[in-house]
Amino acid sequence: MGLFKAPDWINDFTFDYEKAHDIPQNVFDEINAGLDKLQKNDPLVTVLISAWNEEVNILRCLASLSKQRTNIPMEIIVVNNNSQDNTQYTIDKFHVRSLFQGIQGCGPARQLGQENAKGKYILLADADCLYPDCWIEEMMKVLQQRGVSCVYGRYSFIPEKGFPRFQLFFFEKMKDVIAEFRHLRKPYLNCFGISMGFVKEYSLKVGFVMTKFWGDDGKMALGLMNYGKIKQVKINKARVWTGVRSLQRDGNFIEALMKRLKKEAKRFTGNFFGKLPES
Repeated sequence: MGLFKAPDWINDFTFDYEKAHDIPQNVFDEINAGLDKLQKNDPLVTVLISAWNEEVNILRCLASLSKQRTNIPMEIIVVNNNSQDNTQYTIDKFHVRSLFQGIQGCGPARQLGQENAKGKYILLADADCLYPDCWIEEMMKVLQQRGVSCVYGRYSFIPEKGFPRFQLFFFEKMKDVIAEFRHLRKPYLNCFGISMGFVKEYSLKVGFVMTKFWGDDGKMALGLMNYGKIKQVKINKARVWTGVRSLQRDGNFIEALMKRLKKEAKRFTGNFFGKLPES
């Protein structure tokens, strides 16, 4: 995880471009060379990414995915979720399958993606995240186990001004402990599209919420519990790395921390004694 800094491999993907048209063609060419080696016409797994106004972030995400160390046949689908910037321009520069979903929301975008996916399995990835080169391998090791319908991985934050790495490290430790308690009865609360996978046969039966709904990933995971177990991928080297903008929305680090602690305190009793919601 890194107490004082993010892992060195992240530096390979911290491109400082501000706009899609600033990205030189040779950068796309290099990433496409990696994508071409990984993707197959008959994939076992589809990596599905929903992108809304991510014209530069999608570059970073796909660059990290192009470095995956795996022999598992795969494909990548990027769904442009009605972006208002140059996200489609960037997507069109890459050798990936591209879809457009005009209905706003991750649920509608992911539903369109899974309906068009060729893989038996689907891994969800976020357009603003970076993926270590073992991510697909480690997620698929667990997802292909007998009786498993859904898996989720852990994630860490890339430090920025006002959010130093040592504070984020302890925040993540707390988050991981809370996730262990949640997993006992309500593992679906730990499932986020940042790092999540499932069996397509079952996910098509459940279906994503077709509105702009915060928690479409957890709702999907809840439905998948009818078809098998949800398991957690705990190995630290497979952690996904993301920026701190979800924390920044709540103010500074302390404000973001306190908001989440209050939320988890309210959930605590219900996690052990509360009734499970309808899937």
